[in-house]
Amino acid sequence: MAASDRSRDDQDSILEPLCFPEHPPSCSITPSLQPPGGELLVCLFCSESVPLQQTDVLLKHLLLQHKMVIADVKLVADLPKYASYWRGRFLEQPLTDFCSVIKTNSSGPVEKQEHYFLLCDVLPEDRALREKLQQNRLEEVLEQQQQERDDSSFSRLCMFCSDEFSGNRSSLLNHMAREHSFSIGLPDNIVYCEQFLDTLQSKLDDLQCLYCEKTFRDKTTLKDHMRKKAHRRINASNRLYDRFYVINYLELGKTWEEVQSEDDRDLVDEEEQDDWSDWRAHPVSAVCLFCDHQSETMEQIYTHMKDAHGFDLHNLRTELNLRFYQQVKLVNFIRREIHQSRCYGCQQKFESRDDVIRHLEAAGHAMTLPEASTWNQPQYYFPTYENDALLCTLSDHDDETDHGEDVPVIAEDVSDLRALRRTSVLNQLLKNRSSCS
Repeated sequence: MAASDRSRDDQDSILEPLCFPEHPPSCSITPSLQPPGGELLVCLFCSESVPLQQTDVLLKHLLLQHKMVIADVKLVADLPKYASYWRGRFLEQPLTDFCSVIKTNSSGPVEKQEHYFLLCDVLPEDRALREKLQQNRLEEVLEQQQQERDDSSFSRLCMFCSDEFSGNRSSLLNHMAREHSFSIGLPDNIVYCEQFLDTLQSKLDDLQCLYCEKTFRDKTTLKDHMRKKAHRRINASNRLYDRFYVINYLELGKTWEEVQSEDDRDLVDEEEQDDWSDWRAHPVSAVCLFCDHQSETMEQIYTHMKDAHGFDLHNLRTELNLRFYQQVKLVNFIRREIHQSRCYGCQQKFESRDDVIRHLEAAGHAMTLPEASTWNQPQYYFPTYENDALLCTLSDHDDETDHGEDVPVIAEDVSDLRALRRTSVLNQLLKNRSSCS
């Protein structure tokens, strides 16, 4: 089944991001993103091994002892698995079958010439391996984030006062943002939260400022310094923190700073950047999964899909106990199948989308889903339509019954509109999508 699904996607895959009409028809150094742990990194040729945090030691060993260079090693999502894979392949076939050979001092005497081996993603097998490891790492991070969202055993003292918080991690993070003006970001943008808080607490215990990272003689001096200098924030240039933010796992080889620097300042005049007087906000409309119908409220679009097409997303979420990311993948899967004129229930292909809709109604397949292994795949984390407002309304199963706490919304700073247009996370996501296309 999996093999047939892959071949089917290869034949009629979507090669560029789709986009709904905006109006209704009627109107510097790449960070290590390895998760915290003590995994060993083993040499590709011998028994030499080092802790993962000492990657440079092993790379030096490979260069000096085995004349081997791994290109763009910082972009490998899981270096231990990468090394283990090539260790096995090098036992099966000669090294020259996989690596480019670089001869040094080629015009000099033969005795002074040396041959080095370069392993890089020019080799299709290497590129496929890197992409697979990146996809696996993204899935692991999102699964970890989901576990943290569901974890109710969280318990921790505030770093700045004696208040204790238990239950969901968001209660502590929102407290620090609201009461102490210390924000590390929205809870749902963070992963490995416990390790993140441990890292910050360790720095404070060592009397170190979290922003400028200077060390002080006592806690009182440190507290006054962070308050007076407005240093109640983390240092964004410290790569130690990058592994705790999901955005750094989304695109291979790019940090949030690199994405942020890819703006269109050179394409727009300075005067135009400062002038927002012609801005006109349009209501966000959600589009039906099956037809072109749009509604400005989510309840209207859910009601339309249920009445017109017999599809009840709320009911599916409850019956299948779908988590947030499973709902995302299901919606993107159905969008993709309908766009390709294929019934997602029986996989029958039709000539047009209208034929698919008629078939869904006649065969009663609207609420018939294939096996979870068909749609619960990593590729459906990414929207079929990049402006799909329906994805913004999805929530966890327990969200509707949990109203015990008011969670504050931390708005972006609008004091500098020019800077906001350059650095807004919405611009970052749009540019990520543009670069993928």
